[in-house]
Amino acid sequence: MSVRRLAQEQPAGFAFTPENQAWAEKEIAKYPQGRQASAVIALLWRAQKQNDYWLPRAAIEQVARMLDMPFIRALEVATFYTMFNLEPVGRHYVQLCGTTPCMLRGAEEIKQVCRDRIGAERHVTADGEFSWNEVECLGACCNAPMVQINDDYYEDLTRENFAALLDDLSAGRPVKVGSQIGRFGSEPVGGKLTALTSFYGEDGRGAPPANENTGVETAAAHAAEEEAHIKALLANLPKDATPQQKADAVGARPPGLEKARDGAADDLQRIKGVGPVNERNLHSLGVYHFDQIAGWSREQIRWVGTYLSFPGRIDREQWLAQAETIAHGGKGVKDEADA
Repeated sequence: MSVRRLAQEQPAGFAFTPENQAWAEKEIAKYPQGRQASAVIALLWRAQKQNDYWLPRAAIEQVARMLDMPFIRALEVATFYTMFNLEPVGRHYVQLCGTTPCMLRGAEEIKQVCRDRIGAERHVTADGEFSWNEVECLGACCNAPMVQINDDYYEDLTRENFAALLDDLSAGRPVKVGSQIGRFGSEPVGGKLTALTSFYGEDGRGAPPANENTGVETAAAHAAEEEAHIKALLANLPKDATPQQKADAVGARPPGLEKARDGAADDLQRIKGVGPVNERNLHSLGVYHFDQIAGWSREQIRWVGTYLSFPGRIDREQWLAQAETIAHGGKGVKDEADA
């Protein structure tokens, strides 16, 4: 690693804002007495963000005092990790990934735009708006080439769209964070994803709202959560409520077709969890094709699962992901088993 030194010109002092001071104290309290130094990276990072994305000596000293650690120890951390900028950067600090995937996808052209528009690495433009630096992998290889500007990623860059992005930032116009060519995630350019599909179908349309998702990533946990949620919604219904009444109480019926397209229904039994009985029941709801199932919303998943008397099962068996894969020409779980 190259030697990293503090900037020669330094501000006279540093103090956290009241908001950041309260945040820092809460962060320190996470660690037992005598182990407060464990919060050093978090506090240095907060100090850097407060100070226009660079870390002055006074901020490092302040963090060391708050954590009751020698200044040299805090300085060692700040100079070791390249995430900490030891000299001023532009208001829009561009970190350009130059690692192999980005290089193969055109990072050299993006680098040239930086040179033409901003200047040499670590140079801050006269108006203080921009500076840039080449860094190692930022973990967005699928959408290469890419840069990080302050806290946000900008992906699928070309010479043209990156130059336009810098123009918009300079002018204070709104910019699009993430993919610059409209990709939702990391699906193939020019085509839909047919492998590693979302747990809840294309673009995750069927996912629970954020306040209902505990973050547990197993199908069983999601299904159990759904069952508990639906059970609570059904608690006040009379015991003799019909399947239709129960379903209407928890969700919304998906639109159905009067008949299968072109007179031929898809073989829905290719979805693991759909047997002859469930297929007939789905046909009775006007569901004949894989793309219909793949397009269900969260409310529609709940309606169908409750109507068919197995709330949570659609999530547990991942019907939407299976249907999405098969609809785009992939193999279903049953197909794989039979192969």
